[in-house]
Amino acid sequence: QAQLVESGGGSVQAGGSLRLSCAASEIIEPYSRYCLGWFRQAHGQGREGVVVIDSDGRSTYRDSVKGRFTSSRDNAKKILYLEMNNMRPEDTDIYYCAADLGPSRGGFCDLNMITSTNFGNWGHGTQVTVSS
Repeated sequence: QAQLVESGGGSVQAGGSLRLSCAASEIIEPYSRYCLGWFRQAHGQGREGVVVIDSDGRSTYRDSVKGRFTSSRDNAKKILYLEMNNMRPEDTDIYYCAADLGPSRGGFCDLNMITSTNFGNWGHGTQVTVSS
């Protein structure tokens, strides 16, 4: 059983919008204390961070998505969201959600301080394609 399950991927034209969701299983507890993140990966490339959101709901974004993407978490429903607006062809990737307690415990749930290697729980990914 997958610990995290993404949904909402698809194809849009440049300038369009998509909303991704990531539902967590019962294993991810206490969900509210987890550091959560969205990462993306192109074929043959490394996994890069898009946004990380801490247990207080504070988010840090990569520069290329600032002002266009917004992440939020619903701790009651155990769902992480990524609202993507004004999308660009370079946003085309497989998007993964991730969760881990370690960065929360260590006080470094911040995209400027962590990478994908700090996360032990992953979804299977959802494809996002933006056409020009």
